[in-house]
Amino acid sequence: MIETIKQSIKQKIESIHGIEDLIVEEPKRGFADLAVPLFSLSKLWKMNPKMVFDKIEQDVKVEHVARVEFMNGFLNIYLERKSLSKMILKNIYEKQEHYGDQLLEKKETVVMDYSSPNIAKSFGVGHLRSTMIGNSINLIHKKLGYETVAVNHLGDWGTQFGKMIVAYQKWGNKEDLEKNPIAEMQKLYVKFHDEEKVDDTLEQQARDVFKALEEGNETYTKLWQWFKEESLKEFMDMYELLNVSFDSFAGESFYNDKMETAVAELELKNLLKIDDGATIVDLGEDMPPALVKRSDGATLYITRDLAAILYRHQTYGANKLLYVVGNEQQLHFKQLKKLTDLMGYDFDIEHINFGLVLIDGKKMSTRGGKFKRLEEVIKQAIELAKEAIMSKNPNLKNQDEVAKNVAIGAIIYNDLKNERHLDVDFNLENMLKFEGQTGPYLQYSSVRIESILKGYDIDIDLADESVYEQDHYFEIVKQLAQFPNILHRARDLYAPSVISKYIMSLAQSFNSFYGKERIAVEDQKVLNANLMFARSIQIVLNEGLRLLGIKALKEM
Repeated sequence: MIETIKQSIKQKIESIHGIEDLIVEEPKRGFADLAVPLFSLSKLWKMNPKMVFDKIEQDVKVEHVARVEFMNGFLNIYLERKSLSKMILKNIYEKQEHYGDQLLEKKETVVMDYSSPNIAKSFGVGHLRSTMIGNSINLIHKKLGYETVAVNHLGDWGTQFGKMIVAYQKWGNKEDLEKNPIAEMQKLYVKFHDEEKVDDTLEQQARDVFKALEEGNETYTKLWQWFKEESLKEFMDMYELLNVSFDSFAGESFYNDKMETAVAELELKNLLKIDDGATIVDLGEDMPPALVKRSDGATLYITRDLAAILYRHQTYGANKLLYVVGNEQQLHFKQLKKLTDLMGYDFDIEHINFGLVLIDGKKMSTRGGKFKRLEEVIKQAIELAKEAIMSKNPNLKNQDEVAKNVAIGAIIYNDLKNERHLDVDFNLENMLKFEGQTGPYLQYSSVRIESILKGYDIDIDLADESVYEQDHYFEIVKQLAQFPNILHRARDLYAPSVISKYIMSLAQSFNSFYGKERIAVEDQKVLNANLMFARSIQIVLNEGLRLLGIKALKEM
């Protein structure tokens, strides 16, 4: 609503005075509700700011503007707080979790590729970033009316399977693997790379085995399928725990029979060249060529991704494809975009990059054994959360369920509060605190409002909206009105951190308000106004949490 007022002022002044790019801003707390800086118009019209104010003062008075004033080169705007607050809060209260939803005029499908763990490796803390950033961006797009296809492009093909098969045949034990498949596969992977340092033939052995696997070797295919089935069991348990779902688990192997079609299209469009036995596509002077096939005929990552893009376009009708993949893949996606451009397609391919997860300031590595399984970390977090909850609320029912949701919420918020391109420090003790910028603080803020509302029925028609004219009420009403714009900004920047920071600010505003203002008053009209106010805050806070993949709680 406030954004609508800003646009009305902007359009009216621009139309009347024949100007462009007028700025209508929302100043910091304690100042006016809106403001127009007059310096650029002063320069344009060659008159002092006060004369500019006098010239446009009447044009600013659109609906819901109460008064305007001149101050220090700004045209300050004060809104009709009572009527505007009533409209905003009633809109939130009536729409509930659908506040901020959008319907697109034209159907638009977006394919989102995220998580994508490697088969035969544990689901590690490092996989969390792609999974939760992608899940949040998917939820944001759904809320804003997009058709989305969430794809988990499993790493179930490649030379690493040659390594796993070689390692299993040399050092593996069938009984050990059957007892604890993922842990045993992890040991074998680390063992291969340790032995590789002293046996330089292992790399070629792995290449030969993978080539045979590509050609359909029965023994190797059975081992590969077994590795995949056992890995997927762990992955599915982890996704259920994180409340993340996908529309497709078509991994790299799915495109084995589709790559030749993609290569044939490249050849048909005269884009292929042979360079020292390898098949390449020249992408111009500004980037290295795309290596489509090695000299031994083996396909490469970019060939498979090209086949995937063509399949997703044909199957889902998508022209927009989002890839939530780490910073180190930037060149790959630039090459992929250039490749599809050369083929004559106009695909919107976005690489949604992100930084590393660091533990004690160091990058994790599967090869070196410096690796934390997410399942183990979550178990540890649940225990720590349970201890904290026991100390605060020892009689709480469903302690295990609450501790699980607090722990997972803490881990997710610790990731998504950061701008995604930055590295994230993984420290359980810090992220599980109930104070500061943490997931538990947000969940507790919602629970706090829940306890305030408990036992009351809200009658919005009985509410005395005049209370909202007070500064400490209206500042929060303005925050609530920002939510739809926050959603659009988070979508445009592919940045869940925009929502994370917004709901943290909202929770802090409410807790500061609650420290000064009593909500459960005797006056029924004021009481109902307060209850609607508190409930509206909770609705937006809970929806923000949901869009991050965090569960709002009733008690904790």
